[in-house]
Amino acid sequence: MSTNGLISQDTIVALATSPGAQGAIAVIRVSGNEAINIVNGVFKGKDLTAQDSHTIHFGTIREGEEILDEVLVSLFVAPNSYTKENSVEISTHNSKYIIERIIGLLIKKGARAARAGEFTLRAFLNGGLDLSQAEAVADLIASNSAASHQVAMQQMRGGFSNQLKQLREDLVHFASLIELELDFAEEDVEFANRDQLKSLIQQIYTVIGKLIQSFEQGNVLKNGVPVVIAGKPNVGKSTLLNALLNEERAIVSDIAGTTRDTIEDEINIHGVTFRFIDTAGLRDTEDIIEAKGVERTREKMKQARLIIYLFDPTQDKIAVVQEQINEVKDLNIPFVTIINKSDLLAEGDRAEYNVLNPLYISAKKQIGIDELKDELLNQVNLSNINTDDVMVTNIRHVEALQLTQAALERVLYGIDNPVTSDFLAMDIRQSLHHLGEITGTVTTDDLLENIFSKFCIGK
Repeated sequence: MSTNGLISQDTIVALATSPGAQGAIAVIRVSGNEAINIVNGVFKGKDLTAQDSHTIHFGTIREGEEILDEVLVSLFVAPNSYTKENSVEISTHNSKYIIERIIGLLIKKGARAARAGEFTLRAFLNGGLDLSQAEAVADLIASNSAASHQVAMQQMRGGFSNQLKQLREDLVHFASLIELELDFAEEDVEFANRDQLKSLIQQIYTVIGKLIQSFEQGNVLKNGVPVVIAGKPNVGKSTLLNALLNEERAIVSDIAGTTRDTIEDEINIHGVTFRFIDTAGLRDTEDIIEAKGVERTREKMKQARLIIYLFDPTQDKIAVVQEQINEVKDLNIPFVTIINKSDLLAEGDRAEYNVLNPLYISAKKQIGIDELKDELLNQVNLSNINTDDVMVTNIRHVEALQLTQAALERVLYGIDNPVTSDFLAMDIRQSLHHLGEITGTVTTDDLLENIFSKFCIGK
């Protein structure tokens, strides 16, 4: 693994809490060989260099004789810290002026401003985390539901890594035997039992297949379920969005074609995040702007995980409704049929619509909204997911697993259609390489910079 461009002996500093966030306290994080010495040089209190790790000390931060703030300083002596380096966290009052003065002072004393994700990058480079665990840190920070939080925690604590580690260890054993055969090529001997190798490859192939399949659900838990609210103009799509969000998010008007572009927002329903997308009404129109909105609606429908399709029974009879449903079916995307403005529909008139098995709601009067939320949960079928199971949520991991699976297929082909040991060894090496890319056993500077540059400053 090449990390020449990433390894740094600098001591780094950054605000670890969210900049601009409301609250009484802010935390400034410092890490590096000189972290304790640098902070000790501006701290008036106990001598920090003589204190034990994992202790907290009260005192003041001073620039010369000027007191910048009263603070609490937490010490983490290497290797017992997040970064495995000497680390200090300064809890100060959450004043933009105070924060900037303290960080500026620490930089004057020899620290430098940390880059995005540099603390976690150091944790990875120093062996505190593997790469998939480091990425889970970012997922944990971004988690906005109970489900996404639990999956990120499971990955950060090494569930995914441990499973991959076992797979690699099993493969390495046979790879070493195959490599040994290459040293005795002239003797034409086999150290690796081909039947046992085939059985192992098939087991690993099955496990990897399950991990790849888990991505669909894992991605939903991580990023939320994209749900498009579609239908003809003026059927109540924007009203429904407002009812689901319980706020006036979209403009509601009796004028058809009010929504010209997509409007997106999200809510949490029983621990699952749904991203609702209100769209322009579907109809043929000569209005260039509205036509562009309709085009975007159709694109959003193709990308959705679920479609809520609204009908207004005061506008369309059953034959027209059925025709629209057939168009939605052609997309091969799960959808929920909604009869809106049901309060305007006589009880006897429902019979002809019942064949569609719709939900009857009134978005304006908040009738049937809870039932709709329950149906959304049923449609995404997340109730049977155990978030304690190993689950893939990262597209980079899926791509590496798919490449691993392809290499394993070549190994199986080589066993069934006997090839020389060097070809088997090459394909096994490839599978090990791709598995290693996930955990960081195999990586490059460009990959690491791409991953950690997406982190927030201070993490």
